[in-house]
Amino acid sequence: MDEPRWRDRLVPRTVLGLSVLILAFAIGAAFSGVVFYSYYEFRKDTSEKRTAKFVEGFDQRFATAQKTIDAERENAKAEIAKELEPLKKIRAEGETLDGLVKKSGPAVWFVRTLDGAGQPSVGSAFVVASDNSQSLMLTSFTTVEAATHNPGPQVTVRKGDQEVKATLWTWQPDRDLALLVVPKGNQPKLDFAETNPPLKTGERVFALSGLGAAGAAITQGFVADVSSAGIQHDATIGPAFQGGPLVNSDGKVLAVSSRSYGPLGFRTDSVWFGVPIRAACDRILKCPSGAVSGAGDRSAQTPAPAPPP
Repeated sequence: MDEPRWRDRLVPRTVLGLSVLILAFAIGAAFSGVVFYSYYEFRKDTSEKRTAKFVEGFDQRFATAQKTIDAERENAKAEIAKELEPLKKIRAEGETLDGLVKKSGPAVWFVRTLDGAGQPSVGSAFVVASDNSQSLMLTSFTTVEAATHNPGPQVTVRKGDQEVKATLWTWQPDRDLALLVVPKGNQPKLDFAETNPPLKTGERVFALSGLGAAGAAITQGFVADVSSAGIQHDATIGPAFQGGPLVNSDGKVLAVSSRSYGPLGFRTDSVWFGVPIRAACDRILKCPSGAVSGAGDRSAQTPAPAPPP
């Protein structure tokens, strides 16, 4: 007798056998359905718990994240401002220049006279003291040199449409300094810069002229060197600027601008020497207490004219 085939062994041939097989398949399918459904419910419950947990702490996490972003933004702004600071020192903005003209310009006047050959000689002067009847103005000796002789040409100072005759009171050729007395009182004056902290190489300085559409003109440059002899800088000093103030960004006078002052024995057209403002106290001005006038101190330190040399 032939060996029965494998399917004959596995597949029942009776109705009862088939019923048992079908029942087994049904029980297996039902069990699988229960397992899959239980797994589905487990995953669903886990997801709902995670979602609920996420939603529950979302507001707090969002607020924390917002604070972190704000802090990072402020830190970034501070870093950017720190990086831009050197650039601001290198190049002053137009608003800075305009502000200095408005702040310091009213105290700076245009000077006009004649030189020894009878040709026009111009420059600037700035008010260092003023009372009810007269004002004292520092200027460049080079501009008014011819007026030191007797007879000499008339010196006049001009501000806008005002033109006033000035008296040359005293002078110091080696410092290129001169003092004018103008019979016009109650004029705005410029304060002298403090020496602490000291001026440093690389700082920005500004030269002012009394001739300009806004009542003054301004140039700017770097400090190349600082010594007791002078402030070396590259702010352009044209003829109308000599004798005018060299100021810092606060409008305080650091030096008197000069085109001819050469403490090292030579002059240059690209780098200029400003006469330190304290030098005016040697012979041109009497500065009480041995100090120059500072901001807010108008009592014991108001400069007064020295007698003519």
